[in-house]
Amino acid sequence: MDVFVSGRLCLFGEHSDWAGEYRQVNPHIEPGSAVVVGTNQGIYAHVNQSPLLVLQTLHSAQILELAMDKELLLAMAQTDSFYSYVAGVAYQALIRYQVGGLAINNYGMDLPLQKGLSSSAAICVLVARAFNLVYDLGLSIAEEMELAYWGERTTPSHCGRLDQACAYGRQPILMTFDGDRYTTHPLTVGQNLHLIIVDLAGAKNTQKILAQLNHCYPQADNPIAVQVQKYLGEINQALVKQAVTALQQGNAESIGALMNQAQAEFDRYVAPACPEQLNAPILHQLLNHSSLQPYIYGGKGVGSQGDGTAQLIALDRNSQSKAIALITRNFPQMQCYRLDIPKQIN
Repeated sequence: MDVFVSGRLCLFGEHSDWAGEYRQVNPHIEPGSAVVVGTNQGIYAHVNQSPLLVLQTLHSAQILELAMDKELLLAMAQTDSFYSYVAGVAYQALIRYQVGGLAINNYGMDLPLQKGLSSSAAICVLVARAFNLVYDLGLSIAEEMELAYWGERTTPSHCGRLDQACAYGRQPILMTFDGDRYTTHPLTVGQNLHLIIVDLAGAKNTQKILAQLNHCYPQADNPIAVQVQKYLGEINQALVKQAVTALQQGNAESIGALMNQAQAEFDRYVAPACPEQLNAPILHQLLNHSSLQPYIYGGKGVGSQGDGTAQLIALDRNSQSKAIALITRNFPQMQCYRLDIPKQIN
């Protein structure tokens, strides 16, 4: 059978997933919240039952063949390779559900890798969904997310709960993070929305960003840490609450204004914690480009922020096309991807 899993874009609330987990040790920290949506792009695979774990992928001429043995799967999961994600989920599926093997032919992928769109999480969700479908496990989307999460956590990757939201596909969801608990709530969308994801072709060090921001937790013992906790707590909650309303109304102009506000507040409160990574001159050059303004309502950084990826919301589909053409012409090193969020009602 064929399986497709999209990437995921965090429209609002990046970093609030891991920040909210610190409530386990400091209850004065505010819960995290985020609005997440699946991308147009994703990972395609044909999957079948097999006695072994078999992976054929576009990324390598080498085919992975591994016995469904706990020790072998765990050893592969702890390597620094593309295969680690597949093995990590297979390991968790084996110990939780006593499944057999899986043959995965990853025949297509148009999702950019390592661009803040949760490509590793998408791989994990795809494998979790494949086990669910092939072995008729009867897992809900939330349970697939849980299997994928623990599969990725079996690898050296330190993903947050936010990443596995790609399991919901093109349905925007509101996520909240309170200590070790999280919730997911699907959102309606009042009108079609047209966004652009822009690979900035810049350099960023996500590990350094996360390390510096985590130094601000669990206790805020200096002014910079106080500012970071304020943004990822009360400021972020207010922004996300307004963003949910704007999405439900299908109000692209309000969403754009909130993106601009979120970026400005992030620059003020969070960037000083890791200025060499978060000052992001390439990101701000794009966001402030005068010729782009007639076609967009606003934009902001993506994922951990920095000069990795930007998100823009266009006035309409025609403006989306014109903005992509303008960026391609003026910033030829950058790569643009459409993100269309369809109108969705109860």
